[in-house]
Amino acid sequence: MSTIALVTGANRGLGLAAATALARTGATVIVAGRDEAAARDSAQSLVDQGLRAEALTLDVTSTASVAAGAAEIERRHGRLDVLVNNAGILPEATASGAREFVDVASLIATFETNVFGVASVTEQFLPLLRRSEGARIVNVSSTMGSLSDQSDPESPFYASVVPAYQASKAAVNSLTIGLSKKLGDGPMKVTSVCPGWVQTDLAPGNREHAPTTPEDAARVIVAAATLPEDAPSGTFMDIDGPVRW
Repeated sequence: MSTIALVTGANRGLGLAAATALARTGATVIVAGRDEAAARDSAQSLVDQGLRAEALTLDVTSTASVAAGAAEIERRHGRLDVLVNNAGILPEATASGAREFVDVASLIATFETNVFGVASVTEQFLPLLRRSEGARIVNVSSTMGSLSDQSDPESPFYASVVPAYQASKAAVNSLTIGLSKKLGDGPMKVTSVCPGWVQTDLAPGNREHAPTTPEDAARVIVAAATLPEDAPSGTFMDIDGPVRW
């Protein structure tokens, strides 16, 4: 029986790379995105490679869209084995206008997608994940959201001040910890992952200067999505191992 995996924000960049990598493990991957045509085209690109993939229109900022998406996956498959909360934005990278510290409009928009979206999708899909023998939830975070790194002068991330994005990823990490405690010692596991600085369109200059390809970055997502039964839940990791909260 094929693993059923859903990746949000999967029509391009890291999300598409993660969907492709999961499909190559033999999973049936649901390519979820708010643009119906883009999600359909990306899913078809996997099918054209001989992989199992389907499209799902899903706007993580819309509770109605998320609820409809969960109902659709229940109709199609009756369960979900892997959920990758990948959809994320960084609008303050291009925000204009004067501000002392944080662009509040960017902060609100960032939390709507990066935090509330993760919470909404997780909440709506948990009943389907509970029908799996050992579901895995992967929350795509960032070391930039690590409070330890933000406050450590020796950290390479210390000089980075992107408050809306960093706060959103710290909040995602808190959701991961909270959910792991809620799940307890059951078979379902949740993990925060840092894919690194990835060559995507998340922020200007990423494609030109980021050292990590989406394909390489997707490895940590696959690792978290395929954790063995004896692995701990509620951890924060990158491809090299544990990341400080």
